[in-house]
Amino acid sequence: MGFKCGIVGLPNVGKSTLFNALTETAAAAAENFPFCTIEPNIGQVPVPDERLFRIAEIGKSAKIIPTDLGFVDIAGLVKGAAVGEGLGNKFLAHIREVDAVLHLVRCFENGDITHVAGHVDPIADIETIDTELMLADLESLERREGALVKKARGGDKEAKATLDMVERASALLKEGRPARAMERTPEEEPLFRQLQLLTGKPVLYVCNVDETSAAKGNALSEKVAEHARAEGAGHVVISAAIESEIAQLARDERADYLAELGLEETGLGRVIRAGYELLHLITYFTVGPKEARAWTISKGMRAPQAAGVIHSDFERGFIRAETIAYEDYVTLGGEAAAREAGKLRSEGKDYVVADGDIMHFRFNV
Repeated sequence: MGFKCGIVGLPNVGKSTLFNALTETAAAAAENFPFCTIEPNIGQVPVPDERLFRIAEIGKSAKIIPTDLGFVDIAGLVKGAAVGEGLGNKFLAHIREVDAVLHLVRCFENGDITHVAGHVDPIADIETIDTELMLADLESLERREGALVKKARGGDKEAKATLDMVERASALLKEGRPARAMERTPEEEPLFRQLQLLTGKPVLYVCNVDETSAAKGNALSEKVAEHARAEGAGHVVISAAIESEIAQLARDERADYLAELGLEETGLGRVIRAGYELLHLITYFTVGPKEARAWTISKGMRAPQAAGVIHSDFERGFIRAETIAYEDYVTLGGEAAAREAGKLRSEGKDYVVADGDIMHFRFNV
């Protein structure tokens, strides 16, 4: 279980180019004109994690299975999309299906690539997209409100709670603020997610810069960074052009190419790290002679629920989890040595899984 993020933005900001590079495919037609993406392209990308390869080497695993990250390349939105302009609101529905929104913002000047507004202004671009998403959310909430009012008057407790959430979200949207800014308790979170609001999704702003600005960003990307910090959102600087070049290189050539550009990792790596942090995700591992595998879970998840990510029987019949911290596994050289050194722990149902834990579940169904 990785996570799925929808790539949104105005036309010609580099969404399809980035999608192609990140998924190392040519599935999206990256052309220099608006609306070249007619259907949302979906790509599954293995999440790079050096820890997985290290434990596989130590465990002499025959197979390595990373966790996946899903990218959904959604057609370019324009002003008026919520009322049918451009490709209309057909594509807004695709955003409801993702865990997070990857908002790609153009932060480069290039006279050969048309900007729909005629000039590059990343904050104005962000506001255009946000406005369309907020208008679509308002329309969605208004459609539900009438039925909820009737049920609430009839004494339906769930309808009352939902109506309260709808009214609070609507008030926020009318102020020009996204629904994700709404204060809510942990207990209210499931109900909030059920509303499936476009602006309720966590957002990662991705600044698409020119090749020379890939390492440190530029004045345009810094404006986006300030906007993201004020909103409490994540932000990453990448160059879609560089990512395209990296995708064409052999894997053993990529490190040298990145070093020449002053980069420590690919844009994909930075997007994944920022996305995991934004969604409060961590990774645990299972390792054995047959395979070493990475599993993505929510931070704070307890051992039985983490086991359930592998199979529901593991959670239902959970007995205990034999656990080794990643550093102990690597430093000591594997499970047998960790057990001998007293570093293999037997954890029960209340154990909160830590990032990098190597786990073996005992269960009985």
